[in-house]
Amino acid sequence: MRILLIVILTAAAGWSGYWVVGSRATEDGLRDWLDARAGAGWLSEYSAVSTRGFPNRFDTTITGLELADPATGVAWSAPFLQLHRLSYEPNHVIATWPDRQTLASPYQRLTVGTEKMQASFVFVPGTDLQLDRSSFVVNALDVASTDGWSATVDEVRLATRSTAARAGSHDIGFEATSLRPKGTLLAELADAGLVPGTFERLKIDATVSFDAPWDRAAVEIARPAITGVELNLLQANWGKLELWMAGDLTVDAAGVPSGKITVKAKNWREMLQLAVSAGWIPDSFAPTLETGLELLAGLAGSPKTLDAPLTIRNGAVSFGPISLGQAPRLRLR
Repeated sequence: MRILLIVILTAAAGWSGYWVVGSRATEDGLRDWLDARAGAGWLSEYSAVSTRGFPNRFDTTITGLELADPATGVAWSAPFLQLHRLSYEPNHVIATWPDRQTLASPYQRLTVGTEKMQASFVFVPGTDLQLDRSSFVVNALDVASTDGWSATVDEVRLATRSTAARAGSHDIGFEATSLRPKGTLLAELADAGLVPGTFERLKIDATVSFDAPWDRAAVEIARPAITGVELNLLQANWGKLELWMAGDLTVDAAGVPSGKITVKAKNWREMLQLAVSAGWIPDSFAPTLETGLELLAGLAGSPKTLDAPLTIRNGAVSFGPISLGQAPRLRLR
């Protein structure tokens, strides 16, 4: 009995020592990383780093956090960020954000409110923190921009995983439900009966290839560049407006895509009217575009539905035979 008691006390003391060492290493590692960002020219400020959760968890809280990357002009601030990790599962981290935070870029500043914002990250074993898979859940998202627009979303879900047998690629699934954009223009469009007040659903299923892994260097130095996109499905539903897209793109070193995406749009005339009312398409170009789209719809066999390829070649975009201008560049800041 005495031997058993000694063994239990020794094991308890050893585990306690392991937790203390592990918690200190976690805090020191985070402080070192934040201080290193400041040394690299970032704005990197925090009030405190503390860890709780003995005996089986490392629940670390960083308070008064402000980060800004001068190379991109992207800045983020929050009253706290919590990182949760089981003491016996070091490569799996769960992050919890506060119900209010701020995200800014050179173009606008966003105030973000949520009821819940949490993510799970599983890393490949090693010090590089290379991402293997992740999942995000956001409930009751409320975003307001200094550009004058705002929106609420009931739920947002995002999941990623490394693509099997294809280095540098990630399978990505995204879904947002009950998006309610706000603003004078959207209120006028809703009053005119063009769209309802709620954008029911946006769903994306894709595989995206990058030229480098998503690891700590992707945050510290530069974001990996997109080299290809396999769009298995993009589905959007907004009242009577329905849109489906699928296809493949390759992306060159300058971020210019090329390839073909099949587009199917139901009630396309209403979509065109919406785009013109929103100012996305000039009034002067709308009649010409409508005539071309009518031709495409006739070829597809339904006057209300478009079914045609969106082709990107040599930096130019065309929808069927209709030229739409220059292709956007797919580059991550």
